[in-house]
Amino acid sequence: MAKQQRQFAVLVVALLAFLGPAACGDSGASVAGCLSRWRKVPILGKLLCTRIRGSPPVLGSSGLSVGYYNRNDSYSYCPGAEEIVRKVVGEFIGNDTGMGAGLIRMFFHDCFVRGCDASVLLNAADAEMYGVPNLSLRGFEVIDAAKTRLEQECPKKVSCADIVAFAARDATYFLTGNKTFFNMPAGRYDGNVSFANETLPNLPGPFSDLKDLKDTFAAKGLTVSDMVTLSGAHSVGRGQCRFFIDRFEDRSDAFAESLRAQCYGNDGYMVDQDYVTSDILDNQYYKNIDKYVLFASDAALNSTETIGLVTDYANSSYQGLWESKFAKAMVKMGYIGVKTKADGEIRTECSKVNY
Repeated sequence: MAKQQRQFAVLVVALLAFLGPAACGDSGASVAGCLSRWRKVPILGKLLCTRIRGSPPVLGSSGLSVGYYNRNDSYSYCPGAEEIVRKVVGEFIGNDTGMGAGLIRMFFHDCFVRGCDASVLLNAADAEMYGVPNLSLRGFEVIDAAKTRLEQECPKKVSCADIVAFAARDATYFLTGNKTFFNMPAGRYDGNVSFANETLPNLPGPFSDLKDLKDTFAAKGLTVSDMVTLSGAHSVGRGQCRFFIDRFEDRSDAFAESLRAQCYGNDGYMVDQDYVTSDILDNQYYKNIDKYVLFASDAALNSTETIGLVTDYANSSYQGLWESKFAKAMVKMGYIGVKTKADGEIRTECSKVNY
């Protein structure tokens, strides 16, 4: 049923693409920014783009720790929890490497909206899952499979939020050819609230300029360096033609001609984001920044403010600068808006709250 609902939502968005975007919520700079970063996406009236009131989730003290589920003096004791998640992730990526890119993206999208609380997994008509930026998310079945095995092994112990974080870490490991591994602190609780209308204002889009990117990351307690570093995840995964093809209409080089040929007559066609090493998470993304990235938001990193770090990452060897910085940035992102026992729960099913 969940898969059918998501397919229906995608169908609705595709249909509305022919009708043009509706008005976007109330007026103001934040709403204008909300639209501009996803300006090629049809907006479903006020539901999906309203001004968000209150403070955004930011980094803070949260009680997370490495090896959280290995503490035998804890209620959450579940030895082998991380290994169970890693095994499930490995099985799925072994069958489809695209799942790895999806899991890394899911972690990012979860943390940037209400914090790293698995709110993106809640399946309700107006939940984050159905926000425009999340309609193309992949990997829900991976999280569900891991949760099922963990509930069999350690009922009501491991949060869905931690599973999402572990899965992104493990996807990084597998997509780098088992070469980049890092400890992911755990102890997150699952959130009880999820709204589709909070996705557009909180997530950068494919048309975001540098200022918008900087502002969006800063609102989550992340630096420009973090932003440039985490953008390297775009060395894997694919992008829909509608989000980038306009950038290549006037270019006559072979790369642009190839993109136009692939996208001709099909805005929804999916193109590899990295045309060189499409299934490997590496620093090739930074070598592509000058002319060979798809999205305007990626090309924005060619600015004078960020090109120095981009160049450093492009020139680093495999076990070099970017890989270590990416691991640290992923861990740092995992601290955004963490829920505790006081304001969260451990869901028994990741797609719905316990009550």
